[in-house]
Amino acid sequence: MGCEQVEQAQDRFRDLTPHEAYQASLSDAGLSETALARDWVAASRHAVEQAAPVTLPFEEEGFITPEEPGAMAYRISVPRGKKLTATVDLESEDGTRVFVDLFRMPSSEDDPPRPIVSTDSVPGEFVHEPWRGGDFILRLQPELLRGGQYRVRLQLEAQLAFPVAGEGMRAVQSLFGADRDGGRRSHAGVDIFARRGTPVLATSSGFINRVEVTNLGGKVVWLRDPVRQANIYYAHLDSQHVANGQRVEEGDTVGFVGNTGNAITTPPHLHFGIYRRGEGAIDPAPYLRPPEGRLVELTADLEQLGEWVRMKNDGIRLRAAPGLRTPVLRELEQYTPLRVLGGSGDYYRVRLPDGVEGYVAARLTEDVAQPVTSQFVGAPEAVRARPTDGAPAVARLDGGTEVPVLGRFGGYLYVRAPVGRSGWLAEAQQEEGQQD
Repeated sequence: MGCEQVEQAQDRFRDLTPHEAYQASLSDAGLSETALARDWVAASRHAVEQAAPVTLPFEEEGFITPEEPGAMAYRISVPRGKKLTATVDLESEDGTRVFVDLFRMPSSEDDPPRPIVSTDSVPGEFVHEPWRGGDFILRLQPELLRGGQYRVRLQLEAQLAFPVAGEGMRAVQSLFGADRDGGRRSHAGVDIFARRGTPVLATSSGFINRVEVTNLGGKVVWLRDPVRQANIYYAHLDSQHVANGQRVEEGDTVGFVGNTGNAITTPPHLHFGIYRRGEGAIDPAPYLRPPEGRLVELTADLEQLGEWVRMKNDGIRLRAAPGLRTPVLRELEQYTPLRVLGGSGDYYRVRLPDGVEGYVAARLTEDVAQPVTSQFVGAPEAVRARPTDGAPAVARLDGGTEVPVLGRFGGYLYVRAPVGRSGWLAEAQQEEGQQD
């Protein structure tokens, strides 16, 4: 049975997550069939299905409206050897519960996402270190009738600290899998070159389970890493600085760089290896190499959070995530109204009038306060909450009324009624007034 099948079997016996327990409490209270509760459940499901595929490191600030059930989700890839740190905060009313769930995405589309980390303790920082890489989704959702301004930061780090003091990946000069002894064996670790006597460090907390001298490795130290269920191997040491059974913390000195054992004819270096039961030797490089990428500065105007803006020009692209290389969801027409949900870098996270969400460059939007034209209403007409015929009315207009037009979408005009409320009129039924 593979790892994924084992995890799915374990899921049948796990406790409910805080999000699942809250949903069950709505049912117990007889609220599960109310429109508000159904919308809340639908929002949580939709967020996972339409999670934004972001590149790490990533940061976003946004706003979830209390009157409209909402959730935010991000799809992220965590390579093998990296750990994910998620920092989540929500500025809201005291006592508001915010559910944060991290799901591992299954290899088969027929299987559901598997909850890995679940909490309702916000603000907080959450760390996940998958032994095998994969795709994950992080979802953020407040309880019913609650909202506020949220902040999410997602970043990757190497799972292990670098084992030679003052050095980095540039000091690695012999890689995993390289031929040894004329091809009779392969290199079962990496060689990190440094001056003789340079401290060799514990890459994680754990216990020393072997200190010995061998013909191949010379003076060696074995460290048991209980978090990753791995044995860490240090070889060719000039001297050892620990004893069997000793507890060490990350960064403690376990020995010093040398060239003992079969490395006597080579310059001083550390042979560093990782072993796991059932896998044998594993390439250490992914566990030591820092992730690439830098956090993009947030420059989008957050004063627009929760407000409506519109597109300045035709052909502006709505993207699945911030950035020019992300998938295009659709091209938008000039004056398309958008509600600003969040900001990341120089992009807005937005929701279209039909509910589709995505990202647009903030500089290509403008405030809707200034009308683009005006319209005369030929007969009494309702201004509706959404651009559909069956949407509830937010205002009534008498025939002959002139209203300012703030935007257009899908055959409807986004207008401001005389009572000050904004909503939608079917475009074909109106007569155009003066262009501003």
